Amino acid sequence: MSIVCGLAGFIDLNQSSAPDDMRRVAASMAAALHHRGPDDQGTWVDEAAGIALAHTRLSVVDLSPAGHQPMVSADGRLVIIYNGEVYETDSLRRELEAAGVILRGHSDTEVILESCARWGVAATLNRLVGMFAFALWDRRDRVLCLVRDRLGIKPLYWGRRGPVFLFGSELKALRAHPDFLPEIDRDALASYLRLNYVPAPECIYAGIHKLPPGQVLTLHQGGEPTIETYWSAHDVARAGAEQPLALDDNQAEEALDALLRRAVSSRMIADVPLGAFLSGGIDSSTVVALMQAQSTRPVRTFSIGFDESAYNEAEHARAVATHLGTDHTELYVRAADAQAVIPKLCEWYDEPFADSSQIPTYLVSALARRQVTVALSGDGGDEVFAGYTRYFWADWLRRHVLAVPRGERLLAPLRGRLPAHPGDKVHKMAEVLALDSEAAIYRRLVTCWDQSERFVAGARPSRDMLWDQDLARDLPGFFERMQYVDSVTYLPDDILTKIDRASMAVSLEARVPLIDHRVVQFGFALPRPQRVRGGKGKWLLRRVLHRYVPPALVERPKMGFGVPVGQWLRGPLRGWAEELITPARLEESGLTGTGLLRQRWQEHVEGRRNWEPQLWSLLIYLAWYRRWMSAPIPTAAA
Repeated sequence: MSIVCGLAGFIDLNQSSAPDDMRRVAASMAAALHHRGPDDQGTWVDEAAGIALAHTRLSVVDLSPAGHQPMVSADGRLVIIYNGEVYETDSLRRELEAAGVILRGHSDTEVILESCARWGVAATLNRLVGMFAFALWDRRDRVLCLVRDRLGIKPLYWGRRGPVFLFGSELKALRAHPDFLPEIDRDALASYLRLNYVPAPECIYAGIHKLPPGQVLTLHQGGEPTIETYWSAHDVARAGAEQPLALDDNQAEEALDALLRRAVSSRMIADVPLGAFLSGGIDSSTVVALMQAQSTRPVRTFSIGFDESAYNEAEHARAVATHLGTDHTELYVRAADAQAVIPKLCEWYDEPFADSSQIPTYLVSALARRQVTVALSGDGGDEVFAGYTRYFWADWLRRHVLAVPRGERLLAPLRGRLPAHPGDKVHKMAEVLALDSEAAIYRRLVTCWDQSERFVAGARPSRDMLWDQDLARDLPGFFERMQYVDSVTYLPDDILTKIDRASMAVSLEARVPLIDHRVVQFGFALPRPQRVRGGKGKWLLRRVLHRYVPPALVERPKMGFGVPVGQWLRGPLRGWAEELITPARLEESGLTGTGLLRQRWQEHVEGRRNWEPQLWSLLIYLAWYRRWMSAPIPTAAA
């Protein structure tokens, strides 16, 4: 059925490249993605059209040569390179066969390809369930289509360098093309410092873009690319707000249970060993419980533990695994093991990315890869079912702060309750008291470096979705609005980027059933009391989980999947950080305001303030710059 891989390609718009040169460059682009697909590699070239396609393959279902890519349609017109998983393809296969199409193998690649040949791209996309990014070349009309799945589970970059149009699963593939010139996009850099990731459609390189989720890019020969939306999370969220589900609690619980069972079951199909990540929290426990309920043998589950109790969920995961009867593997990771991962991060995340949970995510992926090739993950539950603690903070602040004139807000009493060494989150609470809108409150809670453009010369102040005042018209509920914003920003650009790169670094395929688009549509249509009740989010999801796991095993304060980076920066990582954060390196990397940056570093290492998120963001950028930009380079605005 599936082939989870890496794809890359280019079009020489001048059609001036020799075919041997095109094949050599395409092979180099594929080689840069070897970790995404170590089982097979292929290239395809059309000299007359100036296009070259490259592919690396991680075989999961249909391990035969029939799944080889690039793949040409039976009529010879279309060529596809594809990264992802499409589930529940039996009905599509039957339709194709009824129409007289003879399928050569069992891969979902072929089903997608022949569906596009038979019904067209738009009609095919409406039928697909799963995670996917693909490039489709029409040899007759000389048209390229680039497609990304509805929620942005699989990545896809594109851009133009002179006469060359480039695209690929990761930026390292684009960099392998000889015409690629790496120029820092100053606005994207400011966005990164603000959010700890570069939000789509921006990219750290000027002139390169991420294709946003649910979109199709079309490039006709001699024309400019056009982008259309085939699935809109905004429309789904608005429809759910306007016409919420009219189900009582028991009906809603039954419906969600059935939806999740179907989503999990379809993602358990593989011709290679399969397992799941298990933290013992609500989301991963739900996925594992539904896997075990539909399996005839113990499901393989994996968790990692830390000696630092504030970061350790291994005991909770073990209790859930024992209750469900899974085949559980647990590994306690020493601080030195986690720290050893840090120098490799900028290789795997070839765009600056500073969510420190990328470290344990990689470690649990590496643990799982020792036994399995596919692992199911619980990512997405917080966005779909309102699980983040910050939603409740923001709502409390909205109700208790905005109703009071700014000059009368209780700044002094709040400051009086601050501990001697307050963390960044507490200071954010104090800063929020000066804000004047719901959007501003949430924007501040998800911001790392406030007014980040001051550290990047020439960068413009951000005016992305977090500044969109019109959202309140379409989504008047504050909780619903926060969930939607996270689902189209933080989820694809942070959470899904993290799991994709961490798992692909060890050639492991990660599947995310909680963001099956049908589950997302259901979640966005739930009335708020079925999302949030008794001061807790994920109310209905918890009800489903409690069918399989006693509440006492999973009901506890939410923990982040992190590591004590702030402590490490004062101890074993201090030398690494000191070597990166010198005035010379700060200046070389294109940052300004170096005095303030250095001041924050000193305050942190001396224990006067906790600047962990800001410093991690800064240090990851400096490490990325050192890895990918060997000399000072020109900068360009978006």
